[in-house]
Amino acid sequence: MAIDTRGEAADKPSKPGKEKKKRTSPALFYRQIVAELRKVIWPTRKDLVTYTTVVLVFVLIMVAFVSGLDFLFTEGVLAVFGGS
Repeated sequence: MAIDTRGEAADKPSKPGKEKKKRTSPALFYRQIVAELRKVIWPTRKDLVTYTTVVLVFVLIMVAFVSGLDFLFTEGVLAVFGGS
């Protein structure tokens, strides 16, 4: 049975001293996003190429590893249970 979360808990008044937060306007939200993005230290092209190469090499190594395990397990299962 589902719990009704919109019942009494939603009707309770907020605690004294805590004001209900107002929603941020879309314009203010956009300005905050732009301000945060200006703080970001973006990688240089050289860094980006290095990171991409490292990720691709790691993925290729993991694909080879998982493929090798798959082959070994397949051969092991076929050896134990027989196969054609």
